[in-house]
Amino acid sequence: QVQLVESGGGLVQPGGSLRLFCAASGFTFSNYAMGWFRQAPGQEREFVAIINWSGTIAYYADSVKGRLTISRANAENTVSLQMNSLKPEDTAVYYCVADQVFTMRSDDYRYWGQGTQVIVSS
Repeated sequence: QVQLVESGGGLVQPGGSLRLFCAASGFTFSNYAMGWFRQAPGQEREFVAIINWSGTIAYYADSVKGRLTISRANAENTVSLQMNSLKPEDTAVYYCVADQVFTMRSDDYRYWGQGTQVIVSS
């Protein structure tokens, strides 16, 4: 069955960096778009970034443009999210998603990981 396993979350100071990873299995990875969503306490889940099947097209939420970078390694069935210049408002649980769609709507994605916590605080 489809499995998405995130790792790399943790506590970081404002201005710091983290790199999140998502290991995928149970489907033909190179046929699927991959993405990241996040959910902060008391808030709705929100789009962060997506990347197409070949890794040639990526879209970002305005709030993270220029600071976060999504990439994928089809040979390794992994997708990552490099997070730089982190802000306290980036604090959230980050979820890896996969599907054969290429949208920014969370409801369009069937497959979700369990999430990894990112806390940005001094």
